[in-house]
Parts: sequence; structure tokens; C-alpha cells
Amino acid sequence: MSPTATTRPDLPEGAAPSPMLQRLAAERATGALMRDRGTLYLADGQVVHAESPATPGIDVLLTTGGALRSEGWWDAVAQAGAGQRVGRYLVDSGRVPGGALELCHLGALYDAAFFALAPTHTPARFRYGVSHWIGPVRPVPVHAVQRETLRRRELLNRIWPDALTDSAPLSPTSHPVDAPVPPRQRRVLTLVNGERTATDIAQELGRSAFHILVDLRRLAAAGLVEAARPATAGPASVSAHSRVTLPEVTADPDVALLRRLRDALEAL
Repeated sequence: MSPTATTRPDLPEGAAPSPMLQRLAAERATGALMRDRGTLYLADGQVVHAESPATPGIDVLLTTGGALRSEGWWDAVAQAGAGQRVGRYLVDSGRVPGGALELCHLGALYDAAFFALAPTHTPARFRYGVSHWIGPVRPVPVHAVQRETLRRRELLNRIWPDALTDSAPLSPTSHPVDAPVPPRQRRVLTLVNGERTATDIAQELGRSAFHILVDLRRLAAAGLVEAARPATAGPASVSAHSRVTLPEVTADPDVALLRRLRDALEAL
């Protein structure tokens, strides 16, 4: 594979989400690139699958979207998982049309890659020779995955620049709705309850987590949702171990006199 096939000529120097991923593409590596928020699987230097705990997997997208019944998915895993040909089995058995499988697979791949390639201070690890049990579906060039990841980051920042919306629990605000909320965003808004995160909502709806981020940032820009901010230490949050015991305040003289009169009357 030529160098121009693995990099984007107009990508600024140092802007690639993962220089290590580019090097692996250049050497046509096969294996699993493991990062903080997900894993990318490569075959001959191309991305063939991606997973992240932040987004629903291809199984959720297929079954929630109605392309496949849940028992059909688990049957495919049981029959073809060991041979790493689950995708091929789904198509050959007639359970899922080839086009539908490719669309769901690409959606899951780009979705998980977006989170897996998020900035991190933890070094990535690569395990050579590791394959995923989904098997070959449709490989994607590394430059396409990195370009799409950058495009998604830029889109989110244009909509609403506060990334805390992507990971923190979200709450509805009391802001009045000035314009009708589109049906898709309305479904997301009904699940915002002060506890769920974007990932929770994506799992609940069985939708792309990135598309949920887009909806939530639009709702945040409209003033309809807000992210819970981390608690900051202050005078009201002093721990029990650090409390200062103050000397008892002397009672007001007039109050003390009334108490003595009361005690004297009760003693009569």
C-alpha cells in the first residue's frame, strides 16, 4: 500500500487522531489497537471492526432497528463465532441482507472509532494477529476513519463547544421551548432525567452514540438540557474530619435571666 493511501494529504501535521494507527496502516498490520475508550481491529492495515463501551455494538443496532431478531443474533454467534465468520453467517443464512449488514457494520465501526480515538494520555497497545469474531464485512481505510473522526469532532464543537455534555449526567432545564423540538430530539429529551448520560440514552434507544451526542448538543445549545458539573470543594462541603469545633457561644444575659426565673417558678 502506498503512503498516500494511508494518510490524508490535506491533514495538518500532528492532527491525526492516532499517529500509531497511521504507522500500523503503513506496515499493513493485522491485530487489535487497544485504547482507553475502545478497540480498533485491523487486517492488512485496514480497519475491519471497532468496539467501544460508549456506544451500542452492531448487535444492538441490528436487533433494535428491526433488521434481526435477538435470537437470530445469538444463533449466529453460537454457530459461527468460533470461526470468526458471524457476519458471513448472517448473510448466508438469509437472516440479514448483505446491504443491511454493511450499513449497520459501518455505522458501528465509525461510531466506536470516534470514541476509541478520543484524546488520551494513556499509551495505546497493539496486539498483533488478533481478529474479531464478527469476521470480514467491509474494510475501511485508516485515512477514512481518521478523517471522519476529525469531521465529527468539528461538527460537535460547532453545535455546542462544551464537551461535558458528552459524558456527564444530563438534566432538563426550566428554559421555555421557543421552537418545536424535532421528533428525534424529543425522544432523546424524554430520557434526560438527571442521571442518564449520552451513552445510557444511546443504549436505551439502540441508536448511534454519536448521533445522540449531536442531538444532546443541539438541545444544550437551545437551553433545554444541561450537564451536571463536578462538585467543587467549598465552605459548605467541608468534611466531618476537617470541621473546626468552635467554643460555645455565651447565652445572652437577658435570656439567661429568664431561664433562671423559669427554673425558680417550676421549683415552687
